[in-house]
Amino acid sequence: MRNIQEIYQRWLVQTTENRELHDELISIQNDTAAIEDRFYRDLEFGTGGLRGVLGAGSNRMNIYTVARATQGYCNYLRKHFDIPMVAIAYDSRIHSDLFAQTAAGVFAANRIMVHLYPKLMPTPALSFAVRDFHCNGGIVITASHNPSKYNGYKVYGADGCQITTEAAEEIQQEIDMIDPFTQVASMTFEEAIQCDMVSYIGIDAVRRYLSAVSKTSILPNNVSRDVSIVYTPLNGTGISCVPQCLERNGFTNIVIPDEQKKPDGNFPTCPYPNPEVKEALTVGLDWAKRTESDLLLATDPDCDRVGAAIRSNDEYVLITGNEMGVLLLDFICKMRLEHNTMPHDPVAVKTIVTTPMAAKIAAHYGVQLIDVLTGFKFIGEQIGLLEQKGETDRYIFGFEESYGYLSGSFVRDKDAVNASLLICELFAYYKAQDKSLLDVLMELYQQYGFYESRLLSFAFEGASGFAKMQAFMEDLRKNSPRELAGYTVEKVIDYQTDATGLPKSNVLRFFLNGGGEAVIRPSGTEPKLKVYLTAIGTSRNEVKCATVQLSDWFYQMMKDKGAP
Repeated sequence: MRNIQEIYQRWLVQTTENRELHDELISIQNDTAAIEDRFYRDLEFGTGGLRGVLGAGSNRMNIYTVARATQGYCNYLRKHFDIPMVAIAYDSRIHSDLFAQTAAGVFAANRIMVHLYPKLMPTPALSFAVRDFHCNGGIVITASHNPSKYNGYKVYGADGCQITTEAAEEIQQEIDMIDPFTQVASMTFEEAIQCDMVSYIGIDAVRRYLSAVSKTSILPNNVSRDVSIVYTPLNGTGISCVPQCLERNGFTNIVIPDEQKKPDGNFPTCPYPNPEVKEALTVGLDWAKRTESDLLLATDPDCDRVGAAIRSNDEYVLITGNEMGVLLLDFICKMRLEHNTMPHDPVAVKTIVTTPMAAKIAAHYGVQLIDVLTGFKFIGEQIGLLEQKGETDRYIFGFEESYGYLSGSFVRDKDAVNASLLICELFAYYKAQDKSLLDVLMELYQQYGFYESRLLSFAFEGASGFAKMQAFMEDLRKNSPRELAGYTVEKVIDYQTDATGLPKSNVLRFFLNGGGEAVIRPSGTEPKLKVYLTAIGTSRNEVKCATVQLSDWFYQMMKDKGAP
């Protein structure tokens, strides 16, 4: 049984030299709920590494939890490699640079060489560096698109992918055996630099990365790049690479909003810096309207996701992740065929929660479409499998509904630098034909059928919320509904128990009559339960009505179950 008060008292004693964390612990000494929330568990290490709220405690992101996780990762690396080496990158979030330096000090004390970006860089640049420097792994300090109170610690393998489930479990076992205050080898960052265990990644590596991105360009040379673009990095790392990449490839008419240009982990004009959420694009949309720009692009703080909006008369229309995914898949296939660069037996990859419309487009072009679990690391894993067979060139595109895209094999994670270039080329290609992306999307719907997707999120904060979310999933397994909003459930896949050919995962997938779907899973990065809805029909109105019906049904069910 975990003695929360005892652990709290030990942290009080051990953190006296860290004024920020110690003062926080002092401030909650009479608040039982606050103490429980910080200490009821250790921050969980999963396939995405760590992610949590900043602050004091074993269930928080701080220098002690970062150092402990790094020591566990060091122990893992030492068991698998004779002379391990890692790469580190970090984003603009609060304490990201501190956590990167803390981790570097632990690696150095364990005699593990570190290649560190000297300034904030996108997550895909870390994936690139791992492969470019022939490292055995890497980390990036980021909480992706979460609010400013969060930070995180993503871990990558030697292949440039986020670590596998098996590796995460082995690293977790190592972490479990480590006392954060007495069993972590460490040295200061300055000491690590002085003993030559940390070297900075130079500008040449950044150029190699941008060159690799540029090689994914597929727009014909005779098509005008004269597109007016508003680009916002949402106070994140995209500023370091996206404008350079676009300009290098002929897109020079770029405006960057002053309020969101500089890195700032407080995200003062964008409390929830997620390009999937319309509110996150408020500043960018305002600038787009004022400048009458054609296209708005917004990347999340670690620049692995990108959202887009296009001008339609006097308004701007947001393109969803599923919509952009099918537009890009069709565009890539079309350009590859036009340029005679389509490989033999081409492969595209998507996640199981991403629109099934992609299967229709892939079939039309003779592309093999592979479905994987949620998480772009599973897409990267498929590229690795092709690489093992010497068939990397077969891979042409991978995407997920949460605004993640990748069209090259030079990294093994979603890449918003690559995706930003692709989206600009897609837009320019159809602008030259006097078509908007909305026109093209409608043409695709008329060819393949109408699809509508919607994501519902239900928050489950704290210890009680976490337990309630787990209980909810178990109840849904045991009492599976026979119909959803009047649609008959024709089939259910439980990815935790059924033989699917995919890794075990806490996911339920309901197939409905008419072709619709509902997929339910706890988020791997936030305290949320996510429901992915898809409707298929013969008109836009039909599928919109269907997703509204399904949404209402799930909201009512959650209410009946006592969800927050």
